[in-house]
Amino acid sequence: MTPEQKARIEIDKKLAASGWLLQDKKELNPAAAPGVAVREFHTGTGPVDYLLFLDRKPVGIVEAKKDDEGQNITSHETQSIRYAESNTKWAVNGMNIRFAYEATGKITRFTDYADVKARSREVYSFHRPQTMRDWLADESTLRNRMKSFPDFDDKNFRKCQTKAILGLEKSFGNNKPRALIQMATGAGKTYTAITAIYRLLKFARAKRVLFLVDTRNLGIQAESEFRGYTPNDDSRLFTELYDVRRLNLPSIPASS
Repeated sequence: MTPEQKARIEIDKKLAASGWLLQDKKELNPAAAPGVAVREFHTGTGPVDYLLFLDRKPVGIVEAKKDDEGQNITSHETQSIRYAESNTKWAVNGMNIRFAYEATGKITRFTDYADVKARSREVYSFHRPQTMRDWLADESTLRNRMKSFPDFDDKNFRKCQTKAILGLEKSFGNNKPRALIQMATGAGKTYTAITAIYRLLKFARAKRVLFLVDTRNLGIQAESEFRGYTPNDDSRLFTELYDVRRLNLPSIPASS
């Protein structure tokens, strides 16, 4: 087996684990499952490694590369764009592909072409068909909404807290999801974090935010602060607006 064939075995496993039905092009049947991944599907510019069908419509592609290509995986994004813009008999006026992955057996990168200034990012694995269906039904994307947070009411906030919140939102708006807020002990870091989370939930419509701590006592303390938090633009407590759960079980309640 070639290195790329070995990588495809792992890619197949990840696609199947995310709810995609794997098919070879000779057995093509996009109606066989809500999400179908077809290997070596022919396009107007050559065969794409995987074409993802959602509800019988092509919505995504996967470019498979050998594991040694992991450090250069982003260089293959132009190839993904070429396939996404190609024609097939399954779509009129082009495929209208919105989602693209470049993957090895170890690394998976993802791009949503509906994002303004779309750029790839590393993800743990492939998204589930239901997740893509939800995104397609949305009028915008999380990243696009994070580009236009409303003005921040800094009443009762310290200057360092305001600076941290606005700096974080600027980072998100520039498609830079990783950021570090550095504040002194006693400066109100948890209150700042809760405010940022509140704005992500309300204005960016984030579905879920993980607040991670390294000791049980800090978890109890953080939960208490969430339950006592009241935003400046609403008279209700945070927990009257959103569900807060301290995770004691391996599963997350659907309501959270």
